[in-house]
Amino acid sequence: MDIALLILGFLLMLIGILGSFLPVLPGPPISWVGLLLLYLTKAVPDNWWVLGVTFVIAIAITILDYVIPAMGTKRFGGSKAGMWGTIVGLLVALVVPIFGPLGIIIWPFIGALVGELLNKANKETAMKAAFGSFLGFLTGTFMKFVVTALYAVFYVYITIKYAGDLFTFS
Repeated sequence: MDIALLILGFLLMLIGILGSFLPVLPGPPISWVGLLLLYLTKAVPDNWWVLGVTFVIAIAITILDYVIPAMGTKRFGGSKAGMWGTIVGLLVALVVPIFGPLGIIIWPFIGALVGELLNKANKETAMKAAFGSFLGFLTGTFMKFVVTALYAVFYVYITIKYAGDLFTFS
């Protein structure tokens, strides 16, 4: 059973990292569930402080991920159309790899700009708002990625630390 929990926890870590970039997946909470599964194995001793602190961080980052893009958009004079354009641009980046790895940065900006242009007549205001929406999106994505990557590193560290107890096949 420990091996099944370990494999499932690792898969959740990978999905959590992917969720850092995909707006439909809450990356930090998914990664946290992966940590929880690791601590539910018989080999790893319970540490409710670690689980509690990492849970609070995962929830806080998830909430901030919704607040920061809105703040960036509002600060630069943007609208909800710019925020939705950013999300659509990200989805386009995942499906249409025209710009290669840079597409994950370029397409959300293009999406925010198009969203703002559809919402406003002034091109200068639309550009400024698109930049704010894009900046907020990048900040939220970066925070989620850092947290999920740290959770994955911690997961691997704990797995290696208790490898002797986790991988006993008797």
